[in-house]
Amino acid sequence: MSTYRYELIVYWSAEDVVFVADVPELPGCMAHGATPAEAVAQAQEAIALWIETAREDGRTIPEPKGRRLLLA
Repeated sequence: MSTYRYELIVYWSAEDVVFVADVPELPGCMAHGATPAEAVAQAQEAIALWIETAREDGRTIPEPKGRRLLLA
């Protein structure tokens, strides 16, 4: 499995009782796990699937910014 360099935001979801890893540069891409490390590992798989699907659909795949996103 490849290690992608997209920013991950990992947080605890009390509602779902899991750690969530969100990939803000890839819309809708996120994963979860019982531990932060598991959430990150699952996110790497989700990123691979997101990229594969985008390629199949002919969508643009953003380059990882490799830095914290600035939100207005």
